Amino acid sequence: MRWKAWWRQGNIKCAVSEEYASCWVHQDCHVADEQKAALKKAAGVSGGKDECQVRLKGRECEYWMGTEIGMLGGYGFQGHVMAGDGSDKQGKMGAGYNNLRRKKNKQQCKVGREEEGSSSNRPELAVFFLALRDTLIEELLLFLCDNQSLLKEVNRWIGGGGKATLMGAPDADILAAAIEILRKRIAARTATFLVKVKVHRGEP
Repeated sequence: MRWKAWWRQGNIKCAVSEEYASCWVHQDCHVADEQKAALKKAAGVSGGKDECQVRLKGRECEYWMGTEIGMLGGYGFQGHVMAGDGSDKQGKMGAGYNNLRRKKNKQQCKVGREEEGSSSNRPELAVFFLALRDTLIEELLLFLCDNQSLLKEVNRWIGGGGKATLMGAPDADILAAAIEILRKRIAARTATFLVKVKVHRGEP
């Protein structure tokens, strides 16, 4: 369970609870015995990890609309909403994303050239390229990521004019491919939005 008053300090560490489980309801709320039994049964079920599924209908709608992306209007976005992430584990890099509009449209890949040295920025840039590549030029795109360096790297090419150059860029191969797709989208007057979401403790 969470530490007492964890929201005041931004402390998401967990503490061991003296109770197996607890359920809090409003003092005026009446919970029938069969509902208590169903909750107790559900709490005792053992199994694999539940997949996080966005449900914008029914009782879960208010929760999802109250999240960071929900309050930014992401779930009502008229184009594609994609969330991507990169990984760098033991020198092996990978990238993948999910498409909110197309539940079965998941893409993942290995990111090469680890023999030259791995970094977290390269797979983050790679997953952005995957999202661009798999979206039609005329389709609006909202891309959610957790890496501020990606936004800074792309931002360098907005209005950079003739002074912007790929010389010295550590991941110029992926960046050049992503910039080319962005150039085509801009020429077609198609909007591309990049939004950084907070997913790790201590992030701004």
